[in-house]
Amino acid sequence: LPDTTFPADRVEHMQQVSKDLILEVEIQKNKMVKYLGKLVIYLEDLKQLEARLTILESSPDDYIKLDFEMLRIELREFEALVSQLKDSLNSSSPLFNSLYTEIHNMTLLVNQLETYDKSNLEVIRHQFAKLQMKLEECQKDQDIIKPDIGNCNHTGILSFSNPLVVQFNGHLSSSYVYGGWGKDSKPIRGYENLHFYGAYTSPGGVYDFYFYTNYENLLLRKNFKHVDLPTEWVGVGNNYIVHSNSIYYQHNSPFSMTKFNLTSSKYDYRVISDASASFSYAYSGSQNLDFAADETGLWVIYASDENKGKIVIAKIDEKSFGIENTWHTGVYKQSAGNAFMVCGVMYATRTVDINTEEIFYAYDTKTKQERNLSIQFKKFQESYSNLDYNPSDQKLYMYNNGYYVSYNVKFNKE
Repeated sequence: LPDTTFPADRVEHMQQVSKDLILEVEIQKNKMVKYLGKLVIYLEDLKQLEARLTILESSPDDYIKLDFEMLRIELREFEALVSQLKDSLNSSSPLFNSLYTEIHNMTLLVNQLETYDKSNLEVIRHQFAKLQMKLEECQKDQDIIKPDIGNCNHTGILSFSNPLVVQFNGHLSSSYVYGGWGKDSKPIRGYENLHFYGAYTSPGGVYDFYFYTNYENLLLRKNFKHVDLPTEWVGVGNNYIVHSNSIYYQHNSPFSMTKFNLTSSKYDYRVISDASASFSYAYSGSQNLDFAADETGLWVIYASDENKGKIVIAKIDEKSFGIENTWHTGVYKQSAGNAFMVCGVMYATRTVDINTEEIFYAYDTKTKQERNLSIQFKKFQESYSNLDYNPSDQKLYMYNNGYYVSYNVKFNKE
């Protein structure tokens, strides 16, 4: 045996160092597995991006702005709408049957184009808009309603046409059931055909709008101006309108009526001292201030505690953006589905059944007289969140559970 002492302390140190090295290697190996996993994902994303760029670079002229999948969904929705409208009109007119056949054939054609040709979809979309306009003309011929724009030489509303289902909402989503659409009720020069649309998944937020230069662009969803409201100007409810190139909507901080001027891009608001935030319409929450326009000007409809939850009609002075005059009605706001103004008369609606709505109450601001009515009209869907009369074309615009719907209004001339 050697005389020197065995170095046990050095062996113990070497074993500890070995354990530490093994642990460190394990940690680094686990990190490497994670990095490799991320690397695989990144490489896959890169391959997909390269494939998309290759397609775009190889055929830039065939690239279109419209998403193909969304257009296919829209075609199916439109075919169903036309079928339902044909049934609702209950018409056997050869013209209408021919129109329906044309739409059906076009749908089949687009389904064929899906497999091998994207470049023709823009053309198909334009044909789509033309067919929609033909559909409206067909209904006008059925209803035989001749508008008398700007005149109030009648005793009130007599009836409505059948609902014209224009199309599915601009988001092509069934989630956007709260919203509104229509056209400027007092168009200014250069914007005579301005149309608008806004829709949301809940009644608690109004945060953006889409503005179209004309009706055809609304149908095509192109050439629009998208306005995102700043956080401090976000609204609520869905009873907004566009009047004289400005959009009027409800603002809750503070609770007030708000105006956004599309020409100057400026915001303004006014607090209505007696308006209450406690009363909304029966179909949707947060609709405390309902804006309306007719042949006599601009209005806001609300309820007050002073009037015990009953509707108050207020005339808006467009120049000062203040309240010019008010009228207290005898109808509870929460009993109405919605309301609108025509020639100084407020009409309130309520449901009859899932397919039928009726005007059940009217208040004349000229005579201060109120009447109980029963003017019924058909609905495409059971519920709706926006209903407004437009004096520039004497139509009633409804946002009906995600669909653009309109009615021609017939007045009593006797």
